[in-house]
Amino acid sequence: MFIGIDDTDSAVTGMCTTYLAAEIMLAFPELDVIGHPRLIRLNPMVPWKTRGNGAVSLELGKGEGERFPIAMINGRIIYGHEKKARNGNVSMKDAEERLTALIDKWGQMGDEKTNPGFVITEERPPEGLFWRAVWEVITVEDALSYLPEGSVYKGFKNGRGIIGSSASIAWNPKHDRTYEIIAYRSPERWGTERDIDEASVIEMDRRFPHTFNNYDYANRHIAISPNSPCPVLCGIRGDDRKELIPALEAIRGEEKDRWTLFISNQGTDQHILDAVIGDIKPFSSYHTHGTVSSRPERIEGGHIIVSMKDRGYEAYCAAYEPTKGFRNTVSLLRPGDEIEVWGGVSDAVRNGKLTINLEKIRVVGAADIVEKIANPLCPHCGKRMKSIGKGAGYRCSVCGGKAGEDEAKFRTVKGEERIATGYYEAPICAARHLSKPLKRMSVQNSVAFL
Repeated sequence: MFIGIDDTDSAVTGMCTTYLAAEIMLAFPELDVIGHPRLIRLNPMVPWKTRGNGAVSLELGKGEGERFPIAMINGRIIYGHEKKARNGNVSMKDAEERLTALIDKWGQMGDEKTNPGFVITEERPPEGLFWRAVWEVITVEDALSYLPEGSVYKGFKNGRGIIGSSASIAWNPKHDRTYEIIAYRSPERWGTERDIDEASVIEMDRRFPHTFNNYDYANRHIAISPNSPCPVLCGIRGDDRKELIPALEAIRGEEKDRWTLFISNQGTDQHILDAVIGDIKPFSSYHTHGTVSSRPERIEGGHIIVSMKDRGYEAYCAAYEPTKGFRNTVSLLRPGDEIEVWGGVSDAVRNGKLTINLEKIRVVGAADIVEKIANPLCPHCGKRMKSIGKGAGYRCSVCGGKAGEDEAKFRTVKGEERIATGYYEAPICAARHLSKPLKRMSVQNSVAFL
């Protein structure tokens, strides 16, 4: 059987849906895990998500073939199996009762944003369910319409967790996949400050080349550890599952109570849709292109916004304050630059235009620009003149002489002197779970890194 579970956590009171993967293994001791537990991130622009909009699922049965470690619980290694030999002997009703007990115990029902749900099915739903759930906002009814006949599901409160539960089961890793090993804290430490040795994180990052997003060197930030009161101590992501257990063992600090090794769609850009500006819509994420049509503007909060246009349509692109130095790159853009952008769109409208929350950009072509370097000199007394106002020319404050706008001193700045063509990404400290890091892209040898 396939079991999916979602939306049991709270940004305020803690818990983490990933924690329940191990709890499900404990609740079904007579069954083997087939493959790896799944940690699937869905549409990051869903307005009611708790934190990372992640759902968990497992395939259970009697396994055969190659075995590989997928968890350490109570000091014992749990193994996943390459393939399923046969079904187990747990009925759907029995499975429903066990999962209900887990949610009753761990679900953060006091948070109005927490709406758990689970799904039990004997076959995977169509893959289209996953793509809808990662690209758009869908309803519980939408998700239920994909479930195979005979599936069992249960929602708590508004039951929105059913969406992630079923979509997690429907995901197909053949398109792209990564792995994450998540270590958990002893329960008595939940909600307290985490003890992780920063030097060991840096050493681990350098020793294990197939891991990614471990440490933000520019901002001196440990990216493997969350700041919330959840049970997670740290999570290490990578492309080679065999690196992750020794990578975790290399991290020094507080004792790791348990760990689970997930297969995941994190770092894959699977949330991104290719579209032209005129077709972008709120609550989805896009890869689009255009020509910069305004100078960057710093707005309240330290955010940088710039406008881009294509085929008569315009949108704003925003580098928000948490993206730190990434804003410096966006501030170098000028009208005429050709760019590609990746990012999510909310429902916020500024001057009639939607805004793309930038995850990364590619400067395809940098335009030459003409910039003023000095006001004109007064032809009568030689003093530097002052601007009268935008487009109104200049006046000498000594003798009152006047000059036109074109009499100022200008220079031409070549585009490549101002900003290098290539790819730029938000720093690791601000990276979305789904955003594909440049390290995983085939362009890393021609990337303009910050």
